[in-house]
Amino acid sequence: MQDFHISDARMRGLGARLSRTRAVVWTVIAVERLWPLFLPIAVIISLFLSLSWLGVFRLLPDWGRFALLGVLALGLLASLVPFRKFRLPSSPDVDRRIETANRLEHAPLLTQTDRLAAAADDPFARALWLEHQKRMAERLSRLQGDLPRTDIPERDPYALRAAAALLFVVAAAYATGPQSGSVLDAFRAPVSTSAHVAARIDAWVTPPPYTGRPPIFLTADANREKTEFLVPENSTFSVRISNGSGGEALTVTKSADGQSVGVESGEENGVVQFAHVIDGDSVVELSDGSRTLFSWSFRTIEDRPPVIRFEGEPRRAANGALELSYFVEDDYGVTKAEARFRLADEDPNVRPLYGAPEVPLPLPRRSSKDNVAKTSKDLTQHPWAGRDVDLTLFATDAAEQVAESETKRFTLPERPFTNSLARALVEQRQVLALDANRKPRVKAMMDAVLLWADEMIANPAHFLLISSIRSRLDIARTDDALRGVVDDLWEIALIIEDGDLTAAERRLRDAQEALRQALENGATDEELQRLMDELRAAMRDFLREFAERALQNQDSLAEIPEGQMMDQMDLERLLDQLEDLARSGAREQAQELLSQLQNLMNNLQAGRPQQGQDDSMQSQMRQQMDQLGEIMRQQQELLNETFRMNREQQGQQGQQGQQGQRGQQGQRGRQGQQGQQGQQGQQGEGGQQGQGMTAEELAEALRQLQQRQGQLRDQLQDLTEALRDLGIQPGEGFGEAGEAMGEAEGALGEGEGERATGEQGRALEALRRGAQDMMQQMQQAMEGQQGNQPGQQGQRAGRVERDPLGRPRATTGPDFGSDVEIPDEIDTQQARRILDAIRRRLGDALTPQLEREYLERLLDMR
Repeated sequence: MQDFHISDARMRGLGARLSRTRAVVWTVIAVERLWPLFLPIAVIISLFLSLSWLGVFRLLPDWGRFALLGVLALGLLASLVPFRKFRLPSSPDVDRRIETANRLEHAPLLTQTDRLAAAADDPFARALWLEHQKRMAERLSRLQGDLPRTDIPERDPYALRAAAALLFVVAAAYATGPQSGSVLDAFRAPVSTSAHVAARIDAWVTPPPYTGRPPIFLTADANREKTEFLVPENSTFSVRISNGSGGEALTVTKSADGQSVGVESGEENGVVQFAHVIDGDSVVELSDGSRTLFSWSFRTIEDRPPVIRFEGEPRRAANGALELSYFVEDDYGVTKAEARFRLADEDPNVRPLYGAPEVPLPLPRRSSKDNVAKTSKDLTQHPWAGRDVDLTLFATDAAEQVAESETKRFTLPERPFTNSLARALVEQRQVLALDANRKPRVKAMMDAVLLWADEMIANPAHFLLISSIRSRLDIARTDDALRGVVDDLWEIALIIEDGDLTAAERRLRDAQEALRQALENGATDEELQRLMDELRAAMRDFLREFAERALQNQDSLAEIPEGQMMDQMDLERLLDQLEDLARSGAREQAQELLSQLQNLMNNLQAGRPQQGQDDSMQSQMRQQMDQLGEIMRQQQELLNETFRMNREQQGQQGQQGQQGQRGQQGQRGRQGQQGQQGQQGQQGEGGQQGQGMTAEELAEALRQLQQRQGQLRDQLQDLTEALRDLGIQPGEGFGEAGEAMGEAEGALGEGEGERATGEQGRALEALRRGAQDMMQQMQQAMEGQQGNQPGQQGQRAGRVERDPLGRPRATTGPDFGSDVEIPDEIDTQQARRILDAIRRRLGDALTPQLEREYLERLLDMR
């Protein structure tokens, strides 16, 4: 029984080894049969890849490429035919292969699976058969597999398969180079072997947007022969290569140190692109392998830091606001400017509740010749008001370069309080705001005020307000709560001092500031209209309350002579002009006019006339200055009317040219062009001319303009004679103005409206120069006269008298527009037409992208 069990275990182990051997041998036979069939396919595929990587398909013409692909395709199909004879190994095939490989005789493998015949039930025969199987099994204890043996050498006696493998290895190594081909070359049209001829290379330099300069196209026809360019610093150099070889390289060599740097490329949809920022003088080379395609030399324009400095000392305006005049300059324009304050006697041990005041500075207009700007900021409400501060101006350009001015030390303007109680509250407010640790001292001072309320507080409402704020101060524990107390102390002091006037003044300043920010940020027309309405309402409220307060002093109001009273119509006209400028796109001029309006409000005060101003000579001077102002006003009206008549005249000439003599082609072309201009002029007027004028009406209108121009010239001559009688020598401006008026009169008589408009503009400019010279002589004469009067020596030296709106008083003459240049009606109409043309061009879908970008930059520069 034991032997029988041992034989069974040995038989089971033998069976497992036999199964593994049969699996290995089955795989070997399958490989032997499959490899000869697959080898032709592998050779054809390797040939296709080798030819693609070596660039053969890229070099062949279309017919050659198609023929080669056809041959390879036929070969591939032919190599698939032998697969029909492929058969998987059977079990007898595997057994025979094992017996052959191990040199086994008498079929020992077959013996293990054979069975005795059913009739052989003889025990002796059965024992004999088992013994035979046992002996055959002992011969199978050391079975081994066999290696695949194909007949490839017999089929390929010359070893051509090795040549295909060697070609594949060489092509795979070549595929990593810049000149290699691609598998896709077999399925797309070939490119020319001369990459520099077939490839499209576009190179350009884009200056930084803040420079406002257009791109420079290096490969354009105008610049193709140039090799040296002058570009702004930090410009972007770009190259775009289409249908290139793929081996292009870009090298940048710095002129300063001679070091060369390669620029990495990017590829998108088969297009190779390079980009590099030029931050110094350098040479850029574009090469294709060992051949240089282009070479450019760039010299950079250094982006200088901005410059900012004070133009005069910081000073206090009439209403207590801080006025600053400063110079700002940068090669490409300043983007931001601000004023930074610091306490002169700053103590690091205190706990302030407020930081330094923030004052952003408006920038000068782009068209400004002197780059000088002015700003006014009311800081009287800030707790630092009345303290010595150090002020420094900072300017930042688009390249984030920062410049600072010298530091000015001065006393920050404060609001004067005449009421002793209000002044005491403001002083304690400043103490608490500068150092929260001094809260007990402020409480003690307020307790003292409340203790002597009968003597110090006349209004019971004021007593209730101070008692309430004293209770809030007692329970305040955080800085936010203390800041609320500080703010309320200021409001209480204003109520005690001025009542409700300051609220109206604050609303007016808020409206001005909101409009100024909207103009700087390019707000929409709807937003500007809303802000203008708010400004008008705030202006009316302020003027009404100011007038009510002025009426409390009737004596002072009665002493103000005629010509110095405030005229609200002037303000209304100023607001109308401001709204027209903002809506027409002249945002910078609108900002300048708004600044002038702020100066008017700052200088609004109930002035008293000086004694000795009403003598005979000064009265005559005032009359002459008023007459000069009237002449300038009439000349401006003549200029506007002549401009409109000229456009009407051009429109009629254009219509006659379209209907007139067709044989005179030169005259017809000129009149046709004038007709187009006339039609555009009529459209730009928006219907102001109605249905037009007849030829007789136009001639009569020009004759009337000629007469008015002649009368105005005679008035100027009378004025110059009157000035000589007063001892004032008329300047050269009046002589040039008279000459220009005469030329304009003659041009109107001849029907030359365009020449008349130019002469009238020259006359108006000459009148302004003559007016400035006349005002200087009059001021010197009046100062000399006042210096001889007792008690008035030096009172007016170096000081220009202003009316309550900040305009020159009648003693110094009218404002001839020399301070702020406000566009007249002609400039406004031209600006509107230009803006409309730009917007129509932007709305055209066929406008090129490059032109769109340029027009958008023009709109941003408004």
